[in-house]
Amino acid sequence: MDPATVIFGATGGIGSAVAHRVRTAGGPLVIAGRDTGRTAVLARELGAVPSTVEAARPETFDAAISLAEQHFGSVGDVVNCIGSLLLKPGHVTSDVEFGAVLEANLWSAFATVRAATKAMYRTGGSIVLLSTAAVRTGMANHEAVAAAKGGVEGLVRAAAATYAPKGIRVNAIAPGLVRTPMTARLTASESSEAASTAMHAVGRLGEPDDIASAAMFLIDPENSWVTGQVLGVDGGLGSVRPR
Repeated sequence: MDPATVIFGATGGIGSAVAHRVRTAGGPLVIAGRDTGRTAVLARELGAVPSTVEAARPETFDAAISLAEQHFGSVGDVVNCIGSLLLKPGHVTSDVEFGAVLEANLWSAFATVRAATKAMYRTGGSIVLLSTAAVRTGMANHEAVAAAKGGVEGLVRAAAATYAPKGIRVNAIAPGLVRTPMTARLTASESSEAASTAMHAVGRLGEPDDIASAAMFLIDPENSWVTGQVLGVDGGLGSVRPR
């Protein structure tokens, strides 16, 4: 039996797109989400095994990985799409708000790496995390999320170095602004959407499938020489100044 793919945050906009791509490719799939009901519905749609995950409970990451091993024997790929977005200047960001951003973005990434590498230690595999273009390019009011995702990028490089001898690859994707339920408020009006679009050199916002396509590239065994990388899939936001 082929190794399973485990997707954390599978009911979100990006996570759902990744799950559909993996299922189309035909591999065994475990999807984990915070909302048990929504996760169960998606699992039935995809013919996947559902699991519940909470960023504040690291043991739920281990449980999802264990469930994949129980059903399919081994885990080959793990993608973490859990995240949050707080756009607020640092001086008015509370400890509670900052802690929540770290929990959803950095702690969940660390829990993913810890759980996945235990399962892949003898067999190898691929881990994909999510960063943001705001780490590479300073953007106003992104202090909390940029700090958390900057930690994710450091984690990617360190874990890639640690686990390369075991055949475990660790990479990340750094999106620009992607149309998802989480970012809907940023494009709620024509003027705000136009302003956001203008920041991207290619002249459009991202779609979940843009990120899902990159995730499939990173977990593909044909790309087994790629590790420790942060792939900007951002319409140029992180590195190109629009004309």
